[in-house]
Amino acid sequence: MSEFFESEEVTKGFDPEISRRILGYVKPYWTLALAALIALALSTLGELALPLLSQRIIDSALMPSFRRIKNSALSAAETARLGAKEGPTRIAEWDYYRAGDLKGLSGAREAQLIAEGSLDRKTWYLFTRKNGVSYADMGIELSDSHGAIRKAALEKLPAPEARLLRGADLAFLNKALSLFALVLVLVLATTFTQSLWTNLIGQRVMKDIRMELFSKTMRQSLAFLSKQPVGRLVTRMTSDVETINEFFTSVVVAFMKDLSVMAGVIIAFFLLDPRLGLITILSLPPILVATLVARVKARDAFRKQRSWLSKVNAFIAERLSGIQVVKLFVREKASLSEFEERNQGLLAASLGEMNVFATFRPLVDLFASISTGVVIYFGASLFIKLSISLGTLIAFINLIRMFYSPVMDISEKYTLLQSAMAGGERVFALLDANERIPDLGKKELAAGMGGGIVFKDLRFSYKKGEEVIRGLSFGVKPGELVAIVGYTGAGKTTIANLITRLYDADSGSILIDGTDIRDIKLDSLRRAIQPVPQDVFLFSGSVTENISLGAPMDMERIRAAATTVGAHEFIMSLPHGYETKLSEGATNISSGQRQLISFARVVAQDPCVIILDEATSSIDTETERLIQRGLEGLLKGRTSIVIAHRLSTIQHAHRILVLGHGKLLEEGSHQELLVRHGIYYELYRLQYESGAGKAL
Repeated sequence: MSEFFESEEVTKGFDPEISRRILGYVKPYWTLALAALIALALSTLGELALPLLSQRIIDSALMPSFRRIKNSALSAAETARLGAKEGPTRIAEWDYYRAGDLKGLSGAREAQLIAEGSLDRKTWYLFTRKNGVSYADMGIELSDSHGAIRKAALEKLPAPEARLLRGADLAFLNKALSLFALVLVLVLATTFTQSLWTNLIGQRVMKDIRMELFSKTMRQSLAFLSKQPVGRLVTRMTSDVETINEFFTSVVVAFMKDLSVMAGVIIAFFLLDPRLGLITILSLPPILVATLVARVKARDAFRKQRSWLSKVNAFIAERLSGIQVVKLFVREKASLSEFEERNQGLLAASLGEMNVFATFRPLVDLFASISTGVVIYFGASLFIKLSISLGTLIAFINLIRMFYSPVMDISEKYTLLQSAMAGGERVFALLDANERIPDLGKKELAAGMGGGIVFKDLRFSYKKGEEVIRGLSFGVKPGELVAIVGYTGAGKTTIANLITRLYDADSGSILIDGTDIRDIKLDSLRRAIQPVPQDVFLFSGSVTENISLGAPMDMERIRAAATTVGAHEFIMSLPHGYETKLSEGATNISSGQRQLISFARVVAQDPCVIILDEATSSIDTETERLIQRGLEGLLKGRTSIVIAHRLSTIQHAHRILVLGHGKLLEEGSHQELLVRHGIYYELYRLQYESGAGKAL
């Protein structure tokens, strides 16, 4: 495992490999992803189109301005450089250009033309003539198709005459406003669609990753799982997977849109007016530097805040779990003092994060205002000189606002990107871990197998160099009941784990009916050999669900299993019988009743070999007698291994194996071992003569 998997690091720099692996989960949903990208592109284009459309409305309908140049004043090259899209409109000796089209002339050339009288300083309004309309007494210069009137004269005309001249502007305005509304609807629809589809992809990817993580974790060996705190594994499958969802919904899409909007705004600057665009770009470096600094500060503040949050959560969880100890040892005040220290650290870290954004956001607004001021200052100068139109100046102001909004968004989303990278690394570290018990066996155990077990020179260690089982060899005949006893740490429970291949032996072999268990399919082996563990675990759910564990079996079989172990009567006394819901940990029934249900669970599976691992340690004497009667029918004809520390439960065993330090020290029946006055005799004497009930 990587060291990072063992850590609780919450942020990490951008990692292309992790991003590639995360995006790999989108492949099954590529059509939906493509549709979301198209919606994102349309939404972005729509947002960029709005200020440009506003500029067009202002310049073409609200404030149309033209300037005229004598048609003989410009060379062909200068005419081409002016870039008039529709070409000039000629009336008599004058060519009329939109005011914004003259930006192709240098200041010196413009001054020269004015001095020569070839360029009119005044602005004009140009319109298309209507048949049958008289334009007399309006101060209008006419051609066969167009008319021109000074802007100053147009503003002094009575309203009816002004409407007559500007009829085309009103018609254009109605069409343009309809288009504006249509673009707004398009932006709304595509933004909603893109958000919906992106979140849908994120949720489906989370589902797939959670399923893969859970499946992979379930197949890992106990050696691996025992090293990992349960809370950490749960965090991998919940919080860390959620950060990957944020990678889709809040990071990737936001970055793509923000960057495309910023790029689109810069392009629009130069399309509208290269001179003012260059001036605007030169005002941007300070905010870019501030963004880089704020990103680093935000990352450090976020990392510190998450670190303290983790400490506070861990402290709360630990103290609440051990609240009984806290109360018994009167540690409430001390715990409160320790919590106050951690809580104060979290407060300081949270305020530090808040200060970063409290500083950065006004800073962005300040630089946005400065850029706007620069544009207004230079744009107004150009407007006064009639070099740009009012619509262009207003469009620049709107575009600047559009540019700075993504700047702030990218900086704030960067911490989410780092968290997603960290979460993704931890998730993939767990997915890449491969400490599974090899399932290479091809053989299936038959339903009516004998169940003979042979240990051959078995050696095993949980930690390298610290052997728990040391050259152990013994056999269990089919249908035989063998008990295993010994002091704590002798390796009794380890034998149960090795038979079911929850762990694999370091060397030696275990044979079932002459077949090495490594040659048997794991599912088949574990169906045939059923252990009853020392620590009973029942799931929240009904009694029926806890007995069947999802296996297809009818109620008759479940009732028969419960009856066999003496659990039927107490189950029927529960409020809803077999459908009674057990709480988490089954705390609404007694420990003895929990043990009986775990017995019924094994009986219902009908295994060929049963391993009882100190399974009666939580049961009172009366309940034990009841279970012993129920188990007589269960164990008859089946190979059984009983691991016990209460010697009263194993006196009827065919053979008793005494373990010590991972080796077989004694073997024989209860009476034979007592006569030898060996280790078993000492165990018996200590338990019954001292009355200590000592765990073995």
